[in-house]
Amino acid sequence: MTPASASVVIRLTRDTDFANIAALCRRVYPTAPPWSPHQLASHLQVFPEGQFVAVEDSTIVGMASSLIVLWDDYSMDTAWSEFTARGLFTNHDPAAGRTLYGAEIMVDPARQGAGIGSRLYEARRELCVRLGLRRIRAGARLRGYHEVAGRMSPAEYVAAVERGTLTDPTLSFQLRRGFRVLAVVSGYLQHDPESLGYTAVIEWLNPAGGRQAAPPGPSTARG
Repeated sequence: MTPASASVVIRLTRDTDFANIAALCRRVYPTAPPWSPHQLASHLQVFPEGQFVAVEDSTIVGMASSLIVLWDDYSMDTAWSEFTARGLFTNHDPAAGRTLYGAEIMVDPARQGAGIGSRLYEARRELCVRLGLRRIRAGARLRGYHEVAGRMSPAEYVAAVERGTLTDPTLSFQLRRGFRVLAVVSGYLQHDPESLGYTAVIEWLNPAGGRQAAPPGPSTARG
């Protein structure tokens, strides 16, 4: 793959991007429905600063979507559809929430390995710090688990990825960017043949501490 050139721009999503985002979704997830204009419009209405696209030569080659949640309203095994209000982000809670929830990040398959995903993650981390949030959390879809499901549990698979003895296309990338695994859960995404519905709940902590210092223990911290 060629490196991400200076022509790749990370910027906030606009309503004029919706058709191009849908086209990107079809390239990344050919069998799944793309983000709809209704969902994307809702994202811009409730949290415009949390939505990013990567643009190269007028083509959208990556996107990232997020919202702020109060973590106490959820649990480690909450499904993606509930974390995102069925993809509408209407549960966005900037008043009480201190967790930036990563709902989506994708890169055009033809441009993967070019550093675009890293730049989208950087934009998300910068947003977390700028808003004074405590952390970023997300579900790392275990894309490679279906290949080994007959011989190891999801927890064993994640442990092997953490040790570096196995590589997962999604989780390995996120671990290299400073995330850590908090839990392995089932039922995060329905009807996903790659992950079989399993995900690793991951976390990146704001080095500045956020609006309030986090107490010990990742699963007990409020916000």
